[in-house]
Amino acid sequence: MFKSKDLLGLLHVSAEEISETLNLAHEYKLKIKAGQKKFSDLSGKTLVTLFYENSTRTRTSFELAGKYLGAHEVNISASSSSVQKGESLIDTGKTLAALGTDFIAIRHPMAGAPHLLAKTVGVSVLNGGDGMNEHPTQALLDMLTMHETFGSLKGLKVAILGDIKHSRVAKSNLFGLSKMGAEVWVYAPRTLMPVGFDALGAHIARSREEAIAGANVVMGLRIQLERQSGGLFPSLSEYSRFYGVKDDMLSIAAKGAIIMHPGPVNRGIELTPSLIDGADSRIEDQVTSGLCVRMAALRLIAEYREKNGL
Repeated sequence: MFKSKDLLGLLHVSAEEISETLNLAHEYKLKIKAGQKKFSDLSGKTLVTLFYENSTRTRTSFELAGKYLGAHEVNISASSSSVQKGESLIDTGKTLAALGTDFIAIRHPMAGAPHLLAKTVGVSVLNGGDGMNEHPTQALLDMLTMHETFGSLKGLKVAILGDIKHSRVAKSNLFGLSKMGAEVWVYAPRTLMPVGFDALGAHIARSREEAIAGANVVMGLRIQLERQSGGLFPSLSEYSRFYGVKDDMLSIAAKGAIIMHPGPVNRGIELTPSLIDGADSRIEDQVTSGLCVRMAALRLIAEYREKNGL
C-alpha cells in the first residue's frame, strides 16, 4: 500500500513502496502472460485518463490497466474537451470529482500540474508525465524490467544516454534506482545535460565509453525536439555519430547487459536498429511491464483509499 492517495513522482516514494509495487506488478505480469485479463480489484471504481499531450504507451496501458482490474475507464483528450473552451485544470478536476471519479491518470506539458490537481481534489492522481519533471510509472516499469532480468537492482550500473535535460524519465529513474541501490551514469552533449544533475546522485560520464563500460543496462533516451528551442546540437546525423549507441559498444558493457529505451525510439539516432531488435533488447518487454506496473499502482492506491475512507 502506498503512503499517499497519489503517485506524483518517485522523489518522495520510499524503497519499500517501490519494492511492493514491483512485486505486485510481477505477479500481475505472470497472470497476464498466462492469459488472465480479468480481475476484480477495482470493481465499481472509475479511472479517467486525462492527457494534454500525445501518448501511445502510457495512455493505452493506463486504460488497459483500469479495464483489466474491473474499473470503469473514461478517456478524455484535451483537444476534444472543455479545455478548448478555456476551462482550467482545476475546474476540470473538480468536474471529474463531482462525477464520482476515483482515479485520474494525467499527462501535462507543465511541470507540477499533477501536484496542483492532487491538492485541489480528493480524487487520486497518478502522474503520467509532467513537463520535464517526472514520469514515475515509466521509471517503475523500467525497474521492473531490470529486476526481472537480474533478480535485484542493488549494485547494478545503469547507463542512460541521450536528452537528459528534457527527460522526465531520466529524473524519475535516478530517484528510484538510487533508492534501490543502483548506480546511475548519464551521458549527453553539454547542451542536453542539466546543471546540477550530479547533485541529485547521478554520475556524469565524460564519454559514451565511460558510461557504458561495465554497465548492466544501457538505456537510450529520445531526442525531444518538441521541448527544444533549437540549436542544441548541429544535426540528428551528427548527434547519432557522436552520442548515439552503436552496435559494437555493448562489447564493453557487463556480460549479459541489456538494451532499454522508454520509446518511441528514433531508429538509428539514439540506438542502432540491430540493438533495438536484437536479443539483448528489452524494449518490448518494457511495454508489458508498463501495463503491470500501472495495474499495481492503481491497486495499491485503492488500498490506501479504502484504509483511509476515501
